[in-house]
Amino acid sequence: MRSTRPSRRTTLAGLTALAALSTVTVALPGAAGASPRHKALPTIVLEHGAFADAASWDGVVKRLQRSGYPVVAAANPLRGPANDAAYLRSVVDHIDGPVVLVGHSYGGTVISQAAAGLEDKVKALVYIAAFLPDAGESSLGLTDKFPGSTLGQVIEPVNYTLPDGGQGADVYIKPEKFRKQFAADVPADKARLMAAGQRPVAAAALEEKSTTAAWKAIPSWSLVTTKDRNIPVAAQRFMSARAHAHTTEIDASHAVTVSRPDAVTRIVEKAARTAR
Repeated sequence: MRSTRPSRRTTLAGLTALAALSTVTVALPGAAGASPRHKALPTIVLEHGAFADAASWDGVVKRLQRSGYPVVAAANPLRGPANDAAYLRSVVDHIDGPVVLVGHSYGGTVISQAAAGLEDKVKALVYIAAFLPDAGESSLGLTDKFPGSTLGQVIEPVNYTLPDGGQGADVYIKPEKFRKQFAADVPADKARLMAAGQRPVAAAALEEKSTTAAWKAIPSWSLVTTKDRNIPVAAQRFMSARAHAHTTEIDASHAVTVSRPDAVTRIVEKAARTAR
């Protein structure tokens, strides 16, 4: 086989032309072999709410990844809007390219604050059975604004004292009440696992007022759950309409990310198309 190695008599002009040809050949297929379609997809960042954890997004993550989206299911500290938004913002800051923020329940309060001032990076906000507070509003205040929530009847506070002497209370849903309250349309065995692994929220977090509302500057989508016992459906409709969100309603419990991952994924992908 003839060698393709240039001979000593190869001219400088010949080497230059060969180098230019090599450069063009490498550049044509695209960086790292990625297709233009995948390169254009935004990263989906999922923020869970109170009484849940990142695993509540598992069904949604699986479907989004199947569609080619990069996904991050962030851990929400559940300590308060300011604290939790700062943490989520640090996650977003470490992601290259456009981002779509998705919040479930209290996670909606968090994304509304975390995305403020990030309009060039956060291209869409998606609220799944979630709070869309305005500045000066709290999650608890919005819940109490309309009738329908039975959460106050089934929660149990657990008081704690920190090493520095600080005190507070975390709030749980009583395990025996969890399925009816939070996940009525989730299979009983799965609901029991969710109840055992629920993440408590600081009681003070539900009363802490938001300081900003990113939905005023960033396009929003909302999935309203009509069989929700945590956030009254009237509250969800009010907040969604006020934010001029693209709104869809579904007959599902508050745990819609678990019971109806297909429906949730469709809403997220609709929002993600605006970020390309």
